[in-house]
Amino acid sequence: MKLYDYILSPSCYKIRLMAAILGVKLDIRPVDFHPGMEHRGPELMALNPAGSIPILVDGDLVLTESSAMLAFLAARSGPDWLGLNAPEEAARVQQWLSFSHRLTTNLGGARLHQMLLRPGNIEALQAQGIAALRELEAGLFEQRLRDMRFLASDHATIADIACFPYVALAPDGGISLDPYPNIRLWLRAIRSLEGFIEMPGIHRLHELKPDPHPANEER
Repeated sequence: MKLYDYILSPSCYKIRLMAAILGVKLDIRPVDFHPGMEHRGPELMALNPAGSIPILVDGDLVLTESSAMLAFLAARSGPDWLGLNAPEEAARVQQWLSFSHRLTTNLGGARLHQMLLRPGNIEALQAQGIAALRELEAGLFEQRLRDMRFLASDHATIADIACFPYVALAPDGGISLDPYPNIRLWLRAIRSLEGFIEMPGIHRLHELKPDPHPANEER
């Protein structure tokens, strides 16, 4: 299974993260997205005429939408991640998957503007991103009232992986996460998942180790 990947792309990271959590090995093919614009070259345009990445290739199957890739990986190796245990759960997964595309546009657009100087109305992108974060905060608050830590269920689903990277990287676009306590708890819950991997700007939780020289220890 080959993934055409750019290390700084949150959408590519979603797929690497999902595969790592599920224990699926990917053949990573790095793409010179910036400044080389390799994703607009003939090889990758033949795979994805939209000229975007990630691209996932498994035999004759070519997937060019990250949500479809997450669903494919989950269906193969972790069906519980699809949220099919109840109709309400499945509906929430689909709703948050749709929401994740909005995050790509607003939070992702603000990040591209700030980091790669991509054209865009930064004030509008940031305002839309803040509105989306408020919506996410409210949804997570309601889930906590149901004693659920994740977006669609009491366990993580592909909806959480779809939304996680652009939210975690919102500060790269000039948007603080300080006003959103439920989002911060949710980010921590995802980073606590077994198999979690990093990308630039998103780190693992630090493991607390005992101090080898406690302050009150005699020396």
